Amino acid sequence: MITNNDIKMKPKALGRISTKGLSEEEKLDIKYMKAAIAQAKKAYTLGEVPIGCVIVYDGKIIGRGYNRRNTDKTPLAHAEITAIKRAGKVIKDWRLEDCKLYVTLEPCQMCAGAIVQARIPEVIMAAENPKAGCAGSVMDILNNPDFNHQVSVKKGILGDECAKLLKDFFVELRARNKAQKGNPQ
Repeated sequence: MITNNDIKMKPKALGRISTKGLSEEEKLDIKYMKAAIAQAKKAYTLGEVPIGCVIVYDGKIIGRGYNRRNTDKTPLAHAEITAIKRAGKVIKDWRLEDCKLYVTLEPCQMCAGAIVQARIPEVIMAAENPKAGCAGSVMDILNNPDFNHQVSVKKGILGDECAKLLKDFFVELRARNKAQKGNPQ
């Protein structure tokens, strides 16, 4: 059986992103999404699905997180949950009403629910998640009118780069699993 301690993976570098001709808001979205990608790369090196998240308040990153489900042996160790917990501690409140959340993959149902509960007004996401995304792909928890809080969603910021990071991870993981299956120790 493969454990996380057996897997040390290295993400490939992403190409340069041109910001020429972009608005200040678009430049900031790219800046913070790059910070989320840096978090995703931490997960990648642990052999975890490379998902990263940062939360920004007043122009500063106040919460960071990356996927650690296998490492921590809990289904709760998602990037968004970790970042939300850390951001709440920084501002000493569970309400993150003046924050923006940047995430490399569309949130799942648990994370989307936590985002709504934390009153985060805006999510900027990179890649869509057609199998489990709850910001519009499978369902839209973030904009359900039956809840008392809805979230503005911006999609596609560095989406191709994040999708490539995920694809590279799964190609490498399948190759490692296949090699270990044929070469049991």
